[in-house]
Amino acid sequence: MAEINVFSSIVLGIIEGFTEFLPISSTAHLILTAELLGISQSEFTKTFEISIQSGAILAVVVLYRQRFLHWESLKKIIVAFIPTGILGLAFYKIIKTILFQSMPVVLASLAVGGLILVIFEYVFTERDEAPTIEEISYTKALGIGIAQSVAMIPGVSRAAATIVGGMILGIRRELIVEFSFLLAVPTMFAATGLDLLKNLHVFSIAEFHLLAIGFAVSFVMAILSIKFFLSYIQRHTFSAFGVYRILLVAVFLLIMR
Repeated sequence: MAEINVFSSIVLGIIEGFTEFLPISSTAHLILTAELLGISQSEFTKTFEISIQSGAILAVVVLYRQRFLHWESLKKIIVAFIPTGILGLAFYKIIKTILFQSMPVVLASLAVGGLILVIFEYVFTERDEAPTIEEISYTKALGIGIAQSVAMIPGVSRAAATIVGGMILGIRRELIVEFSFLLAVPTMFAATGLDLLKNLHVFSIAEFHLLAIGFAVSFVMAILSIKFFLSYIQRHTFSAFGVYRILLVAVFLLIMR
């Protein structure tokens, strides 16, 4: 098995940045891509896959910097982050050492999540009980956070869990998508920070350079992805993403057979 090099760090950065905010699981895409490229799931690889999310974090901060200066919005984001923050800290070892290394878990989560998205769009009737982020109640913000915590299972998709949970709670499509962007900042910052804190001392200078490359590429692609997604949801549902997830699993199984 190969280690991450400049080429693969660019490829993984592109995939992370573009898929992070779409309901298709960036984590699953990184794991599947690493498998296809023959990259070993070493401690550095797993940390790389988590840490380049910080590029996507920066993209949200740049695009939505005014939102983070609004105290009412910030309070709702903090409340929504609490469930994932607590559960992520409690189950960190299980998530990284067991779930991240289980291809069956990743593939099953991708496929089942895709099926849920398709069924959800077929049966769901959209409501609009919160026209702005400031008007989302604390109870609903906590509910969104609980929904997001399911995405600690690789392949589920943080964006999908957050968006579906928010829409079930009566928050309109465009608003919950924007809220999912904002909620990603503390969520991914905590995940990245915790992982780097635990593993920073074992990385070489060359590995830090690879992290920097993945970070920069992820940042650029995340900006493009956010703008694409905001435009897409004006005219489409999430069903196509569900179908894509199922097809991705089928194609991957055929290739790796």
